Amino acid sequence: MVRLFSANRPLAILVFALASAAPVLAAEPVTIDALVAETVAKNPELQFYDAEIAAARAGRVTAGAWANPQLSSELGQKRVRDLAGNDVSDGPSWSLTLSQTFEFPGRLSLRKAIANRQIELAKLGRQQFRASLAMRARSLGYRLLAAQQRAEAADEVAKRFEDLLAVLVQRDVAGVAPMLEIRIIEASALTLNRRASEATIAMRNAQFELNQLRGLPVSTPIEVARTPLQLSAAPPLETLLSTAREQNFDIRARIAELEQQGLRVQLSRNERWPSVTVAPYIREEEASDKERQIGLGVTVPLPVLDLNAGSIAAANARQAQAEVALAVALRELERNIAAARNAYETLLSEAGRWPADAVQRFGDAARAGDEHYRLGALPIATYTTLQTQYLDAVDALLSTQADALEARQQIELLTGLNLGDDAGTAMNSANDQPAAVTADHKPLRR
Repeated sequence: MVRLFSANRPLAILVFALASAAPVLAAEPVTIDALVAETVAKNPELQFYDAEIAAARAGRVTAGAWANPQLSSELGQKRVRDLAGNDVSDGPSWSLTLSQTFEFPGRLSLRKAIANRQIELAKLGRQQFRASLAMRARSLGYRLLAAQQRAEAADEVAKRFEDLLAVLVQRDVAGVAPMLEIRIIEASALTLNRRASEATIAMRNAQFELNQLRGLPVSTPIEVARTPLQLSAAPPLETLLSTAREQNFDIRARIAELEQQGLRVQLSRNERWPSVTVAPYIREEEASDKERQIGLGVTVPLPVLDLNAGSIAAANARQAQAEVALAVALRELERNIAAARNAYETLLSEAGRWPADAVQRFGDAARAGDEHYRLGALPIATYTTLQTQYLDAVDALLSTQADALEARQQIELLTGLNLGDDAGTAMNSANDQPAAVTADHKPLRR
């Protein structure tokens, strides 16, 4: 590869120049709703869960199948002798037996029920993955939009410092104070460029992960449209807990596992009793005369030495483990919901304290400060403070909204509730106030 590039250096440089000069197609702005829908529809990992469901359904077919009948045959020679040892006659002999094993009543139905619970678990796993996937896509879309806004604000302020610096360096510096002001502006420009770079890196990282979740090349451009984020008040903790006990994916899976283990206990007890093998047969012998036998054989193991006590004890122990796991999961669920609700309400209250035009006022003040500093009516300390506080205000609001959305989605994932009319839509722009809090809660569609 290195030799090829060295041998064709002019051509390689030309190709690189043409590629660099090629126009980059800008992405059309897309809402977070659209990103979430596309991610859930196209994520390649969903095929794993589809295959898991297919395997569970195949196991259901196997669990309900009868044992295959067995066909056996014998072929030999019959020789008849008298008491003196003389041969009297001889001839061929053969037999044909067809046997079929019949399970003890109720055994097949128990195996089918266990397999049905396995299908239910596979479906729950797919539903949980889809919900987690939608939550992750929504968070990434929100953070991508926040990074876009942070980068725009940082670029705006950094450009302001650079333009101001370009004007100041053309003037004659007389005295220490003007020179120090120039150094302050230079340092501020470098710092702000760093903030813009960090915002761009965060934006690209979110873009790369979103593209992978959508099954697209990581370099596919994405631009998130600015749409308001709806933040609704959370229901009372008791409502969340009661709903979560019925709709939480992990609890439903634990319940299904407990039911499945109870069926395994019944199956192990049922297996104490033997299966019955019925074998109709036909046997024919030809020697001094022709003899044919037709009959029915029955084979029944005697439950004397093995009463399946070990399997029954193991199944009971696993059932006890499943009960304990369910109780632990319920306690952990209550703690997680309480923590998520507390965080959400705290962040929602914090966001509600922001005036509707707070960020807009900081932006106007930063622009006005730039004009007044150029006219000499503003000291350098006030000027730099205005610019940095504008960026800090944008970052504080976006971070608060991002954390509030994360907490809300955690509550939704744990309880199965939709905490807003527009859950999953994009966040506000940095200049918008969160929408009025509502108390409209809808169950997620299953």
